[in-house]
Amino acid sequence: MRRYLGAAACALAAACATGDGTGTVTVTREEFGHLANGTAIEAYTLRNAHGITAKAITYGGIIVSLETPDRTGRMADIVLGFDSLAGYLREPPYFGAIVGRYANRIAGGRFGLDGKTYTLATNNGPNHLHGGLKGFDKVVWTSEAFERADSAGVILRHTSPDGDEGYPGTLRVTVTYTLTADDALVIDYHAAAGAPTPVNLSQHSYFNLASDGDILDHVLWLRAGRYTPVDSTLIPTGALVDVARTPFDFTSPHAIGERITADHEQLRFGGGYDHNFVLDREGDGLAHAATVFEPTSGRTLDVYTTEPGIQFYSGNFLDGSITGKGGRAYAHRTGFCLESQHFPDSPNQPAFPNTVLRPGEEYRSRTVWVFGARAEQ
Repeated sequence: MRRYLGAAACALAAACATGDGTGTVTVTREEFGHLANGTAIEAYTLRNAHGITAKAITYGGIIVSLETPDRTGRMADIVLGFDSLAGYLREPPYFGAIVGRYANRIAGGRFGLDGKTYTLATNNGPNHLHGGLKGFDKVVWTSEAFERADSAGVILRHTSPDGDEGYPGTLRVTVTYTLTADDALVIDYHAAAGAPTPVNLSQHSYFNLASDGDILDHVLWLRAGRYTPVDSTLIPTGALVDVARTPFDFTSPHAIGERITADHEQLRFGGGYDHNFVLDREGDGLAHAATVFEPTSGRTLDVYTTEPGIQFYSGNFLDGSITGKGGRAYAHRTGFCLESQHFPDSPNQPAFPNTVLRPGEEYRSRTVWVFGARAEQ
């Protein structure tokens, strides 16, 4: 059975959270807008006693804002996005969305499974990306809020029918966002399939811990001694390559911009970093994957995940043509992504960790973002 760590297997306070663990967490609901067909889109705002606030909407499961304090206590929104629903309907680059059925790329928009070839949309050059023309980022999820003693959140559900975007089998998906009293946002994924199908779900928020400017001075540490190099269309070659003595070595902290323009073929292919890193981990439990530190604000982001990989994307395709919150133009490298995931193109790469979910199995995955601030620069 293909199975990932579920909620019961993680003692969050001990394993992956910071802070004093006190205070009340609340959730409120409001209308965020309407689709052209009149469908109402709801927004859920999660807030804890430290002022950390996460707002998610039912369209695409999008996290539209995420406010955290800097070292002086000043709150700011640290994710890219739009002030209204209209912005998210204009084909933005997956700002804040749940992506699936298959996060990242599948080569040529096709894969073989149990002796049959399946054809998918090629919506990223010659390849399939993030579930196709209408992936999970463009559907309306049903929703249910909850409050507990030390957390609050929203449960999102979606049923993808057999044949949806070319994928076989009905897939029932649940994604839960939980904000804790000790400053963590927990993302739990669950899925069950009616027929064998590849599944790889992720969250595609673009972060900027300074809340403005570019992200080149952000300092990144990745618990990853290898990565999956790609061809010119950003499909993995199948190799797992050591990061040592390359610009991909974040096993010790480095500024994102420190080596991003180095003379390296992989950086030329990606226009910067747009690569899957193979996490160093023991077993399939929740593990620390990454730390990001922004020196000016002091804000920090720690990522924990049950997934084997994480896609680090340095906002290379942002070019100022998208106008976001407050009329801000999102220029080159003004946001970065850390997408916890199975590896790109795994359905065509038998040596990569398995992504096929079969009837009777459960897909369970957890990613945790922990927010903080350092006093020193």
